[in-house]
This record gives sequence, structure tokens and C-alpha cells, in this order.
Amino acid sequence: MGKFTNLMTAAMVTLAMTSGSALADTWRMTSKMPADSPEGKVFQKFADLTKEYTDGELTIDIYPNEQLGKEDAVLEQLQMGILNIYAEGFGYMKKWAPELDWTAAPFMFDDFDHWARFMNGDLVKSWFDKVQDAAGVAPLGSPTTILRGPFRVIVANTPINSLDDIQGLKLRMHPNKIAIASWEHLGAEVITLPWTEVYQTIQKDIVQAVNSPVALVQSMRFNEVAPYIGRTDEYWQSIGFMMNMEAYDALDDKTKAGLLKAYNEAGDYSRELMFSVADKSIEDMVAGGATYVELDTAPFVASMKSFYADLEAKGELPEGFVDAVEAARSE
Repeated sequence: MGKFTNLMTAAMVTLAMTSGSALADTWRMTSKMPADSPEGKVFQKFADLTKEYTDGELTIDIYPNEQLGKEDAVLEQLQMGILNIYAEGFGYMKKWAPELDWTAAPFMFDDFDHWARFMNGDLVKSWFDKVQDAAGVAPLGSPTTILRGPFRVIVANTPINSLDDIQGLKLRMHPNKIAIASWEHLGAEVITLPWTEVYQTIQKDIVQAVNSPVALVQSMRFNEVAPYIGRTDEYWQSIGFMMNMEAYDALDDKTKAGLLKAYNEAGDYSRELMFSVADKSIEDMVAGGATYVELDTAPFVASMKSFYADLEAKGELPEGFVDAVEAARSE
């Protein structure tokens, strides 16, 4: 028993010594994405720029493909300081602030700039403060800097040119209460199915359409069975660099400045890369026979106002949410 205890103690000491909170010059960063994916390339760009802009005082080791574990394990490691940055959507922080699930509310925002103003406003900052108080975790920089998607589309086996074409449409949906209710409100017949069954079910006309980030349409071959692709901007997404604040606070001001500069430039790179990949994918799919249109989303946003008003009246929205959205719209 004594030998076992000594081994365990040694292991814990080693873990503590190698954790980001104890050693500020090497950080661990993890994500779900493969290293060769567009997002993986953005993360590596960030790591390279961090080393450059901190004159080697801070280096970042990246662990892609969930090498450090699934979501729950990673969030625990982040909170403990065993890893320093988790690159994922801010919805994953909802275990500490459930309100953050509403940062991707369907058709709540007029455009990306409207959403960005909301995300950088006082209400969302208060949600992030709640996470920091509970878990010692906070986002690095502006929450909208690293783009994901870069936008959402609806992919169908029948033409989709307006909100009218959504009426009665058999639409595949993931099992999310708000997403299902939103699209039913817009007039779709929602059918919940696993993501991996989408191709076959559209091919058999069990469902007619699916929502997707544009970047995944071609890789999933959806365009082969659903050649009508409409840009919807259903909601906007970014990749949060969720950060252990104890490790961050241990950095000197110069290193913090270099880290933030690297993050901001990685954000510029993410926009350039994501839209370049999207444009090439759309070009290839159209050349292969697909039809691509950019839908007028104003009728979708207008229709959803009554949906959100009803949720607000029932007390099912975060306090101040609708007011914050409206304030961001008028700025």
C-alpha cells in the first residue's frame, strides 16, 4: 500500500508540475477537430503566432481529435488547469452558465454584425463572468473573433427559395427542443434523426432537407441527394478559446499582449480560410449540378419574433435577452 501511495503521489506531483497553472511557458490546447481540417489549421496558426509574438516565452502544444478526452473530461481538466485552452463553441460552457446556449438562437439576429454586437455586449459578458466565478474559465479576447462554419445552409431535394418553401418541408433535426420548436414555428415538418443517417433518409425521401454548416455539405456528400442549397444564416457560430484564468493571470503583461495579438491575427486568418474553403466547395458543388441561392432571411427573422415573444412571456428566456438583442440591433 505504501508503494502504491508513493506512486500516486509522484504522479500527482508530476501532473501538477506540468499543468499550465504551474508552468506558464508551455500551454496545452485541445479541440475535437483534426489537425488538417480548416479549424485545425487555424489553431496551429494561433500556436505559431503565439510563439512568435511572445519571443518564445509562451508556446502552445495542440492536441487535436479529442486526444485529451471527451467534452466532460476536457472541461474538468480545463477547470483544474491541467490544460489551458479548449477550442469549441461557447455552448459547451452552459454547464456553468445555461444562458450561453442562447448565443446561437435561430433567426434572432439580422446579420453577423448584429450578432457580434450582442456577443460583445454587457449581457453576454455577465454570462461569461458567471462562468469565471464558478469555474475559473473565461474566453480569450472577443468571443466572435474565430469564425466557425462560416455560415449555415439548408440542403434539400426540392427547391428552397423563400420561407414559403419551408411550409410542410420534411426537415431533419437533431434532438434539441429549441431547434425543433423553431423550425416547426417556421412551418417545417421536423423529423429527428442521427446525423449519419441524413444521406440515406434524403435519398429515400423520408426527409427532404437538412441544416448544416456549408463546410460540411460536400464532405458529407449531401449535395448528391439534395442538390438545392440555400444560405440561411440560421445562427452564427464562433470558436471560443476557453481559457484557464489561473494560468492566464500568471503571465506577465508582455506575454499576455503577445497571446492576444496572436489570437486576433488567427481570427483574421480564420475568416480568410473559412470563406475560401466555402467558396471553393460551393463552386465545386454547382459545377457538379447543385443549385446555390442566398435566401432573404428577413422574413425568417420577422416570423421568429412572435416565437421569442411567446417564450419571453412564459419566462423561458434569460432575463434581459430580448432587450439586449434589440439594443444590439439599433446600434
